[in-house]
Amino acid sequence: MIEGELGSFLRARREAVQPEDVGLPRGERRRTPGLRRSELATLAGISVEYLTRLEQGRDRRPSTQVVAAVADALRLDAADRSHLHQLVALSQGTELVCGDGCPGARDVPPGLLTLLDRLEPTPAVLVGPQTEVVAWTDAFDRLVRPLGMLDDARRELLRYAFSDDRARGAVADWTVLADALVTWLHLHSGPGTGAVVAELSATLGREFTSRWESRPTGTCDLGLRAVVHPEVGLIRISPEVLLAGDTLTLVVLLPADGAAQAALDRLTGRHPGALRQVLP
Repeated sequence: MIEGELGSFLRARREAVQPEDVGLPRGERRRTPGLRRSELATLAGISVEYLTRLEQGRDRRPSTQVVAAVADALRLDAADRSHLHQLVALSQGTELVCGDGCPGARDVPPGLLTLLDRLEPTPAVLVGPQTEVVAWTDAFDRLVRPLGMLDDARRELLRYAFSDDRARGAVADWTVLADALVTWLHLHSGPGTGAVVAELSATLGREFTSRWESRPTGTCDLGLRAVVHPEVGLIRISPEVLLAGDTLTLVVLLPADGAAQAALDRLTGRHPGALRQVLP
């Protein structure tokens, strides 16, 4: 049964972790391979009784915070965290989230693609409810690809912010980025959000989970307020957010000052000209 598989997985990973791996003394007369339940419970901040219920399959609905805490305490790698999420989701009867490539498979209305094309050479991007980058301008590509934002097959900005070491150097204030992306996920919640949050909690750990639980009051504009580009340095950005359909949002990244305008012009090869006068 699925719940038995979840318990067996947790028990196997607990027994594979040695006390010294997590900073605990081995001590004498240790008969349990790996960590004792009491040791893992302490590290994860949960009760021994609750951990016992999980391992015995008597509790099939652990919270996202508990899943993340246990994964952190066991020091699971990305593959094990993803597998843990799948087992938790299945034990709850939850529909599993899409695998790699699924978010980008949505059809973008032709009109939105035309709009993106007309926005060149301005950095602009169509974003889905899970912060997945669905379509973007060449200018956006030139701005963020050197920062690693488009390297992962899923192209989810939230996942990038919390799991890619380059993210903290890509923006001037990582906290603004993290809060904004978690806020985005909250405000775009839907029927599948619970499964997504469970997977992200298991994969990304407490840094994500604590923000999700506390519901940060970040701005819903992706948090790209000041990007540190390897070629042109700091670019201060003023995002404009436009609804673009039932599930997609258009975010246009405008320069916040003259220096940012000059830097973006260098990246995109834009040659600024005089604006046309608006007729009365």
